[in-house]
Amino acid sequence: MTALPGDKQANTSVFRSVDWTTIVIYLILVVAGAVSIYAASYDFDNASLFDFSEFSGKQFTWIGLSLIIGCVLLLIDYRIYEAYAYPIYGCMLILLLLTIFLAPDIKGSRSWLVFGPVSLQPAEFGKCATALALAKLFSSYNFSLNQKATNYLQALVIIFVPVILILMQKETGSALVYMSLIFVLYREGMSGLVLMALLCLITYFVVSVKFAEPLILGISSGEFTVFIMIMVVMVCLVFFYCDDVILARNLAIGYAGSGVIVTILALCGIQIPGTVYFLCMLSAGLIYTAIVMLHHRFRKYLLTIGLTIVSVLFLFSVNYVFNNVLQPHQQGRIKVALGIEDDIRGKGYNVHQSKIAIGSGGFAGKGFLQGTQTKLKYVPEQHTDFIFCTIGEEEGFVGATLVLALFLTLILRVIAIAERQRSAFGRVYGYCVAEDIGGGYDVIVANIVADVIIGMSPMFADKLVKGGTLICSGILNERAEEVRAALEKSGFTILSHEKSDDWSAFAAKK
Repeated sequence: MTALPGDKQANTSVFRSVDWTTIVIYLILVVAGAVSIYAASYDFDNASLFDFSEFSGKQFTWIGLSLIIGCVLLLIDYRIYEAYAYPIYGCMLILLLLTIFLAPDIKGSRSWLVFGPVSLQPAEFGKCATALALAKLFSSYNFSLNQKATNYLQALVIIFVPVILILMQKETGSALVYMSLIFVLYREGMSGLVLMALLCLITYFVVSVKFAEPLILGISSGEFTVFIMIMVVMVCLVFFYCDDVILARNLAIGYAGSGVIVTILALCGIQIPGTVYFLCMLSAGLIYTAIVMLHHRFRKYLLTIGLTIVSVLFLFSVNYVFNNVLQPHQQGRIKVALGIEDDIRGKGYNVHQSKIAIGSGGFAGKGFLQGTQTKLKYVPEQHTDFIFCTIGEEEGFVGATLVLALFLTLILRVIAIAERQRSAFGRVYGYCVAEDIGGGYDVIVANIVADVIIGMSPMFADKLVKGGTLICSGILNERAEEVRAALEKSGFTILSHEKSDDWSAFAAKK
């Protein structure tokens, strides 16, 4: 049956197309989360699970409201979301901007809008809006990420504009979540080189922050190590990516030889500043690579040079970002996580007590509401970021593993659902926010000229259900073979080719 816009049956049958296994897993996790919050905020004097003045009661209120909203959203034709993706995104950007000025200062962050007893964080809704805009971009007519550089720019702008606004709210944690959307670009054809670059930058940040002492050649051991890593990555890119063995060998020999010379000079009491040495050697390597680039594959060498330059600039920005962009509590968390500080009575208190709580649970746990660490409030605010310690203490290794397994199963099923989508919009949005978006047509009739049919054939393939039929007419006979080739390239099987005077018509099946 053909699903038409506004078709009643198309809307009322949506619940039959829902992946109920995924829904059940989701509901189990939601209920488990609500019960865990109850256990974490348990008060001996007020033990009611449904006390709406307590965190657990409020949680059930929001769960009920979210289920109602979810059902309403499912009943709306998915094409509405596609049509209004950009306006929704634009409105959300305005809201994020207003939040900077209207939100009260809460522990150094201006990210929560307070409406009486209700508080909302626009950044959370911004994730859905950003996902919609990104899905809309990738579903645009004839859009391909690797077609031209501006396509990359458009995708990155959609992702990073809300990130910048959230950073201005001094909510770095929420902003970092948006970086996961980069993996969506990878699914849509982004080069693995970009992911490698991101991994390198994260590694450079961690190493340079963690190893501030001792000094080597006048710079921190972390910066010294990162400079060497940049050199190694550059040589590896030239060898594996550019496929230039000779250049890679020469760079490796040059870097290693200069390192030996600098070491000998240092032992003789002649110390060359580390920053000067590394910048000189990297500059020489980049100039050498640029000269070789003129006689080989320009693009790959240029990307290698660009990545090396970006890596060096990033290294010099680490200290500024850490000291001026990150909030003091975020700096403290990073230092504790990296083992730079061991402040178990201050910044590291929550983490330390959480480890004790999880460890005390053992294999099978202490039992529901029997956790001493959680009940005696050794872990402050445990109903928020540290809720997992309640599960670990009361349910033990078994319960914690089960929860993690359910999350993994949910993620994998969402990915599978996204891959089953018939359109780029549904697939990209599925990857972004874990939503199942269906839709499609059984029959499409296109009475248009050959050029339009050729250009739209991939879209026809996206919009048709598997086994659906496409009928094309209004094609001049001399253009018929071009149309046939375009349809077959898009995955259609030609069922018939009818001719009448100067005109042709095709019937094809997906």
